Amino acid sequence: MAAVQTEVSQCSQPLQRPLYIYGGLACNSLMADSWLDRTPLHDAAYQGRLLHLRTLITQGFHVDTLTMDRVSPLHEACLGGHYACAKFLLDNGANVEAVSTDGATPLFNSCSSGSVACVRLILQHHISINTTHQLASPIHEAAKKDNKECLELLLSYGAHIDMELPVVGTPLYSACMARATACVELLLHSGADVQAGCEQDSPLHAAVRGGAANVVDLLLDFGADVCCKNAEEKTPLDLSAPNSTVKSALQRRGPCSLSQLCRFCIRRSLGRSRLHKTSSLFLPQSIKDFLLYQC
Repeated sequence: MAAVQTEVSQCSQPLQRPLYIYGGLACNSLMADSWLDRTPLHDAAYQGRLLHLRTLITQGFHVDTLTMDRVSPLHEACLGGHYACAKFLLDNGANVEAVSTDGATPLFNSCSSGSVACVRLILQHHISINTTHQLASPIHEAAKKDNKECLELLLSYGAHIDMELPVVGTPLYSACMARATACVELLLHSGADVQAGCEQDSPLHAAVRGGAANVVDLLLDFGADVCCKNAEEKTPLDLSAPNSTVKSALQRRGPCSLSQLCRFCIRRSLGRSRLHKTSSLFLPQSIKDFLLYQC
């Protein structure tokens, strides 16, 4: 079962298809075709039935049995958030780099389910963490699902914090679109580029569209440009709804103070890779706290 969802156009008179019940789920004939090739191994993995999974492997089921859309049992265990099943499959040789036809990997599915244990398990198997697939990037998935712990793990293993994908944008842009405040804050504190969004559309544009005044405030605290224009020549203020909290958040901010400009400059000079060393600088604690947004 693939975790990636894509948008489809909606017709005024949708084609009616008979519904079937498969695995306890209602699906149309097209969906049923993709579910009918699922094996008991896939079902056991997704449902977290470890003993049944062991029995099936003992009986001769191949650990990397794939469906037509190349979904493996490991994909399903991670999508269900079942650490024990995922570990058992990996211990028996499951391919940790398996990629479904829509680009989903076990790591992506772990982020989709929000299972920190599964994310850590997959990362411990030395996988390629920086995917270029447009719809199935683990760090983008964790960011938009507001899975802060999963996002922290990905960053600690070297995930590209500013990876921009077509249509999807950067992880920060995805988090702003989803109003995922905790992940927006984590990305900004970790050194994400506050201006890097999706082509000319900035994270601030995304936050304004989402109507998230708290996210707008966060972005402004980290130096987001209120005057930047997107491809339609619109600023974030142009996109804000009249009398909204978002518009108020944008309008009440004046020019940056000298202390703020100094903080932006110093953080840029340090660079993302050295931000964590700020606390060891020979500076008064109050200044270090200010640089780290801890006061």
